[in-house]
Amino acid sequence: MLLLAACALALLSPLVAGRWPARLLLHRWRWPLLIWLTLGLQVVAVEVTLPGVLAPVLHVLTYAIVLGFLWANRTLTHILLVAAGAASNGLTIALNGGVLPASQGAVAAAAIDTHMAFANSAVVAHPVLPWLGDVFAWSAPLPLANTFSVGDVLIAIGVVLVAWTGTCRLGNASVQGAAASAVSNGGKRSFPAEPDGSSPPSGE
Repeated sequence: MLLLAACALALLSPLVAGRWPARLLLHRWRWPLLIWLTLGLQVVAVEVTLPGVLAPVLHVLTYAIVLGFLWANRTLTHILLVAAGAASNGLTIALNGGVLPASQGAVAAAAIDTHMAFANSAVVAHPVLPWLGDVFAWSAPLPLANTFSVGDVLIAIGVVLVAWTGTCRLGNASVQGAAASAVSNGGKRSFPAEPDGSSPPSGE
């Protein structure tokens, strides 16, 4: 939940600052249903009691799916940074039996319940690549207290950069111009220059 909240705030941050994320909104997303599939499988893996190793396998599978989505949309500026964070988490999870290893100190600081049927992040006796696990904590009693990893940080930073690339000032005519250009060019994006000197991205 912590990472989802951070990504949601990152996506909304241009609007809070009076900017319109034109490039993000006009991008022709490929395979968008993969994101909803990933979220659904994550909920099933964590919230539903599953037999045997099914939950860890589903957990690894969600990262494979999201990496496929990110690769399909790799032309979007900075999205490969998000992919790098997801790959870091996914590789570490796969090497640790379907669980992202967490440090005991981070788990204690976030006051995480360690008695869940399946924990997608947990203290592991002999972790592989422990420095890529959940070694940081958003400590209790802060809202959404949880642990997070280097990969999570890369994902959050990447989402911020994706959201802010190609933004336009709200109410600026360049927003309408960009949308009209996208339609007239058959879906190719073209962003006119802004009077405030910012540098919109080139068309895809």
